[in-house]
Amino acid sequence: MKIYISILLGLYCLFSNAQGTLEGILFSMDQNKKTLLEGASIYWINTQTGTVSDQEGKFELPFLGLGKKLIFSYIGHQTDTLIVTKNINLVHYLTANSFEALDEIIITQKRKAIQKSYLEAQNIYNINSAELLKAACCNLSESFETNPSIDVNFSDALTGTKQIKMLGLTSPYLLITEENIPMVRGASQAYGLTFTPGTWIESIQITKGMGSVVNGYESIAGQINTEIKKPFSDVPLFMNLFTSANGRQEFNAHGNFKLNDKWSSGLFIHGNQRTQEKDQNNDLFLDVPIAKQYNLLNRWQYTNAEKGWVSFGSIRWMQDDKQLGALGFNPKTDKNLNSVWGSEISTDRLDGSLKIGYVFPELPYQSFGFQSAYSNHKQNAYYGFRKYEIDQESFYANLLFNSIIGNTKNKFKVGVNFSYDKYLETVDSFYFNRSDRSVGTFFEYSYDNLENFTFVGGLRLDNHNRLGTFLTPRIHLRYLPKENTILRASIGNGRKAANIFAENQTLFGTNRVISIEQNGGSIYGLNPEKAWNYGFSVRQIFSLWGGNGDITADYYITRFTDQVVVDWEQRGQISFYNLDGKSRANSLQLAIDYEPIKSLSLRFAYKNYDVKTTYKSGFLQRPLQAQNLFFGNIAWETIRNEKGGQWRWDLTYHALGKQRLVNTSRDGNGSFSEAYGLWNSQLTKAITDKFEIYVGVENLGNYSQINPIIGTEDPFGIDFDTAQVYAPVFGRMLYAGLRWNL
Repeated sequence: MKIYISILLGLYCLFSNAQGTLEGILFSMDQNKKTLLEGASIYWINTQTGTVSDQEGKFELPFLGLGKKLIFSYIGHQTDTLIVTKNINLVHYLTANSFEALDEIIITQKRKAIQKSYLEAQNIYNINSAELLKAACCNLSESFETNPSIDVNFSDALTGTKQIKMLGLTSPYLLITEENIPMVRGASQAYGLTFTPGTWIESIQITKGMGSVVNGYESIAGQINTEIKKPFSDVPLFMNLFTSANGRQEFNAHGNFKLNDKWSSGLFIHGNQRTQEKDQNNDLFLDVPIAKQYNLLNRWQYTNAEKGWVSFGSIRWMQDDKQLGALGFNPKTDKNLNSVWGSEISTDRLDGSLKIGYVFPELPYQSFGFQSAYSNHKQNAYYGFRKYEIDQESFYANLLFNSIIGNTKNKFKVGVNFSYDKYLETVDSFYFNRSDRSVGTFFEYSYDNLENFTFVGGLRLDNHNRLGTFLTPRIHLRYLPKENTILRASIGNGRKAANIFAENQTLFGTNRVISIEQNGGSIYGLNPEKAWNYGFSVRQIFSLWGGNGDITADYYITRFTDQVVVDWEQRGQISFYNLDGKSRANSLQLAIDYEPIKSLSLRFAYKNYDVKTTYKSGFLQRPLQAQNLFFGNIAWETIRNEKGGQWRWDLTYHALGKQRLVNTSRDGNGSFSEAYGLWNSQLTKAITDKFEIYVGVENLGNYSQINPIIGTEDPFGIDFDTAQVYAPVFGRMLYAGLRWNL
């Protein structure tokens, strides 16, 4: 049997693979035409250790040692056997058989849209692009509707923006990165998740609990990392059209081309708009803003496999404009007048990044990587008579070195990073200007016995001009008492500077008086936030009635030793002050994933949050946080026919328990919202493997919060408040779209 083998001494991500694993990419070779091969089986001969290649042809499995034989097999292709002489990234080609010689083609296994980590010490969920197609996923903030690990809610009754939470904590307590470079932070906290179109996303990695020290000290509740589609592996041309009943239209196009065998480039274009005034709840205010966004991204990829180099360069420009407020508001005639309440939010952002990776040809277990990024973010906004403007200029650089200690069971990462942020803020008639600088170094050691135990321990030392000099320790453990039982534990701490206005922009949709109770701290007169996070997880993989599934239970505890408390408890006022007492966020999640047959998958989860903070009025549950939540998802799909045709259908249910409400003119004593449930569904018809149409509905039951805006009769009065939102502002929303994969 003729074997076509090529070995890459390069990287398909910025850093090299874990040294206890073997990674690679698999192609199909048919009459000199090369295509990525999904669903192929890769396993060590005479063992039960194996894996399946993903939709990009990539695979990863435990490395069992030199001289072992690796089997590659796929229906319709010649089976190959490879003797592994080095633990390096592999590129392998399977030769396609003549279709005339085949009686039938059988798909034996498919990749799950959400994959839970098996080999990692951290509790990581990987969401691929197939999962992102299950809902009206128009941007990153809308990418988690079918994932129980992330909670999604509307942030206010004006902007139509969705906010995310993990472990009961809002997004400022998450490290949100793009290809492991910090992305949504500072000025972009409120709307930054809406600046990444869903079609640009290749995959999302969700890490629950403390992340790695390599990625910084800011992660407290977890990390969300997005991978953008790569010019080398993305399709040559992709287009998407989307429209919805709430007046939103969207266009996406990706074009990729290869200059030669080393250079590839991609151009990503996105635009969306809303031009119609919608007021389903009849409160005379827009349910969603009149808006438009233009977003352009150019990526370049360089790969020199023979010499071990790979690099990515990107530059992106984005402009986003929103008009919100009362029906009939005209900015040209009504701005700065008390006749009609209105608002405009305009954001311009320019950012670029460069990543370089190198693996030593003679030492494949040793590599280094360099990351750098620059961004300039300008937001100008007014809300009635209120004003909020913020400019942020940022630079980030990270240098990382990977190697081993003695053998590949003992690995380490060491590096240094630098970050710089300059903020210029205008809040009503006040000005806040500051520059933040941080230099840090880190060391992370990991041990893997290649059987059932993994330990990862890391320590950072950072010097920050406002947070001081401090250490950040983090530990992750993984243990398999049995092959199908995975136990994980983690502990670590994190800290962050609270950008109180950028992170709480919903306050500007109110007329509450802002109060900052300074205590001599270096950020708005307040101290930085510090917290410890402890977590434990157990996952049991099982087979039942011919189907496969798993049950996962995890419990995480977050304890703040210092925190900036955002106090909405007093009517007509919002106060910021440092914590004086206890603050905690305890999160319990029980989840079941089960596939009774290949075409049907079921996903259910129950979550319980105990999130309480010491306010001046007492130790209280956080407002607008449900304590009990339930999630359910049913996904069905047919087997693709010979032309690539297929039906896909999804039904998702979210149930939220009661939420505590704060003191307002509507409820002088504070109370609780009612519990409610939401249904979302989508039906997709793939006409061929290159063209598909989809239709869907969000909030099928047409549930919405009654009168979500408080004080609409006097929007310039002290009681006007658009921030007390616990449910959808508008009801049922229908949408439809087309996708071309050319």
